Amino acid sequence: MTEETRKKEKKSFWSRVREGLTKTKNALFGQIDDLLKNFVRVDEDLLEELEEILICADVGVNAAEDIIDELREQIKDGRLKEKEQVTATLHNILEGMIGAGEDLKLETSPSVILVIGVNGVGKTTSIGKISNRLRKEGKKVIVAAADTFRAAAIDQLAVWCDRAKVELVRQNEGSDPAAVVFDACHVAKNKKADVLIIDTAGRLHNKTNLMNELAKINRVIDRELPGVSRENLLVLDATTGQNAILQAKEFKNAAQLTGLILNKLDGTAKGGIVISIRRELNIPVKFIGVGEKLDDMQEIDQAEFVKALFE
Repeated sequence: MTEETRKKEKKSFWSRVREGLTKTKNALFGQIDDLLKNFVRVDEDLLEELEEILICADVGVNAAEDIIDELREQIKDGRLKEKEQVTATLHNILEGMIGAGEDLKLETSPSVILVIGVNGVGKTTSIGKISNRLRKEGKKVIVAAADTFRAAAIDQLAVWCDRAKVELVRQNEGSDPAAVVFDACHVAKNKKADVLIIDTAGRLHNKTNLMNELAKINRVIDRELPGVSRENLLVLDATTGQNAILQAKEFKNAAQLTGLILNKLDGTAKGGIVISIRRELNIPVKFIGVGEKLDDMQEIDQAEFVKALFE
């Protein structure tokens, strides 16, 4: 993929993000604009109403308090006197809270990406999109269908791998996921793949099952591909708002997560979750998704995201 192509794709993507975030913008920053227009001065009453808007837009109570505390400090210092200054400072605070994106750490050949998440969050589509991105960057990608419990999961993944033009390693439904990973590790080595992406089951009934299943898979990877670069990515559904953070905390306790993929940002009024999720989990959002096409995923760009919310 050339740099020019990458820039065009990014521009097109963020244009779709702006369109998709209309509900969040109306729920959050439309109200903030109205609030600032109607207030005569920047004072504690303004901050209280602003905090309420942030909480209602699923930014989260803790994150909203942090934002307001920072604004309050700057008001006390005399740095914020005009409404325009409040808006500009809010931009900066939100960008800092979202944080800079982080590239995937794929330093070995092969490297391994383990994809985790409950059913319905867009795990399969995310694997297809990441596979497509990596292939277009010139990397050879192998995908392992280790979600063997759910009916049609393997077939759905096969469709996305076909679209992304990458190879899928699969067994029959009900097979041992660790056995699929074992086969995939050998295929990745024999075919000199750059990246092995592993799909995992989204329907594990409790934390113990999750930990046991992931532990088995990790033992296979450690044994068959010792010393490889690892990414453990959790896929979340942005439309569930703060519930996605609660879900992520459970997965964080069961797996050593290295990054998040936040899907379905288009058409939700709960896009404020992007602002608070890093603060709550101390895990970077590595990708955001806004649709069902292969190129409907990009690395997080905090400046572009905040701009999309305000413009």
